Amino acid sequence: MENPKTKIYFASDFHLGTPNFEESLIRERKIVDWLNTVRKDATEIYLMGDLFDFWFEYKYTVPKGFTRFLGTIASIVDSGIPVHFFLGNHDMWMFDYLPQELGVTIHKKQGIFNFGDKTFLLGHGDGLGPGDTNYKRIKKVFSNPLSQWLFARIHPNFSFGIANRWSRASRKKGKEPQVFLGDDKEWLVAYCKRKLEENPKIDFFLFGHRHLPISHKIAENSIYINTGDWLNHFTYAVFDGEKLELKKVEEE
Repeated sequence: MENPKTKIYFASDFHLGTPNFEESLIRERKIVDWLNTVRKDATEIYLMGDLFDFWFEYKYTVPKGFTRFLGTIASIVDSGIPVHFFLGNHDMWMFDYLPQELGVTIHKKQGIFNFGDKTFLLGHGDGLGPGDTNYKRIKKVFSNPLSQWLFARIHPNFSFGIANRWSRASRKKGKEPQVFLGDDKEWLVAYCKRKLEENPKIDFFLFGHRHLPISHKIAENSIYINTGDWLNHFTYAVFDGEKLELKKVEEE
């Protein structure tokens, strides 16, 4: 008898493509194994951004590689399980290729979602909360349609090389401390508290971007979860209709 499909899964920050082909391929296989496991009881799967270390779509060209991951996503969607992609700071230049080819739903920014009687605020997490002003300025430039149009005028043999080097340097430079810094220094915690004041009915805040698995109580009935990453932690979150929990692949 097949397992009933009752769970919603969340994961982020795969950063496929880094630091090199060989290591990325090992990680890609691990992600595919996880996807093939969770699809057995998943009603939906939410991938919360930075799935690739760099992604840009030309009109007729996309980055090569990642065929095992993309093929698995297409198979999951074809089987009737919705898959959602949130744009991260490393793969914000997704346009229509993945929705057309894979059938995924793209989300360009954070938003409110209702699962049963629980309310979630979901997003990648970049540029939210106080601080990080330099990145917020850069994001405005990168998300500008004129900037995207100008970048698309550069031949991909040249542009992809530049972008991949910049992406890796940016990720290393902006590497987050691998410890929880406390309520007063975690920007996403501050963001959650502010949003909870605006909407006290939010039960769960769930983000990626931080590269650190976090489960932190915001208020008596509200929790912030960060899904961590698949560079170091191999963690994800699962919602069973009542509770939202962090889990680690190696523990299974």
